[in-house]
Amino acid sequence: MNENKIKFDKIGIIPNLHKPKSLEIAFQLISWLETKGVTVLLNEITANEVQRPDLATRPSDIYKSSDFIIVLGGDGTLLSVARQVTWYETPILGVNVGHLGFLTELELENIYEGIEKIYRGEYRVDKRMMLEAVAVKNNMITESFSALNDVVITKGSFSRIVQLKTFVNNRYIETYPADGLIISSPTGSTAYSLSAGGPILSPDVSGMVITPISPHTLNSRSIVISDKEEVKVEIVGDQNDVMLTIDGQQGYKLKTGDIIIVRKAEFSANMIRLTDRNFYDVLRTKLNERGCRKEE
Repeated sequence: MNENKIKFDKIGIIPNLHKPKSLEIAFQLISWLETKGVTVLLNEITANEVQRPDLATRPSDIYKSSDFIIVLGGDGTLLSVARQVTWYETPILGVNVGHLGFLTELELENIYEGIEKIYRGEYRVDKRMMLEAVAVKNNMITESFSALNDVVITKGSFSRIVQLKTFVNNRYIETYPADGLIISSPTGSTAYSLSAGGPILSPDVSGMVITPISPHTLNSRSIVISDKEEVKVEIVGDQNDVMLTIDGQQGYKLKTGDIIIVRKAEFSANMIRLTDRNFYDVLRTKLNERGCRKEE
């Protein structure tokens, strides 16, 4: 049994509102949970969509008060929720309603069986490292972001390449002439960084990966650094069309002279995992699925 068993009193449900299947599953899940005496928390839009306005709760209260949150969607939905619950570190259970999910734990066909296992304590909570990124303009911090997967600096629509002067703990590494640069967490190593040729890190590895995107030099390779180190990237050259992207979802414009600093965040994303699954099983399955789809 799980010694630190999660309570089963209040459960938040956050579906992907752009996927009708997510709302359909949310509607069914609410009834099922209520038969078990669970109080379900929904944001106002979801509550109205499933015709349960009585369950409407402010988002901040969902993140703070839920014993755990069920996310119905794909990896993108889970990434968004993970950033929103960061300060509360509320456990998250991802249910895949998309095509490919590295982060989600359950598929639709075993959602109820999986939740029953959590109820019985047959799970663990993985603490996933998150990244903190700050943007510095004219020696002043102008924005701060958190990311579960990655922080990416890329050229804009009309730029040929960007020049990215990169430091680790203020020690100069290289000025990358490239389409961009990815700084990823271990969780994000199976996302964009992997597509750009970066290594896969186990979630248990305490580190970050720096991966150039289409570098214009043959000797530029990914670098794995400690999670105790800090990455600083300065935009150099004549660049006025550069973009900072957080988890592929938040964007922020950069230009020459701007600096991005990335470090391990003080908080973690708590992901609920069933005890009969492990990272390597998921990795093997998902990579095979990805390969099959490329061949289709």
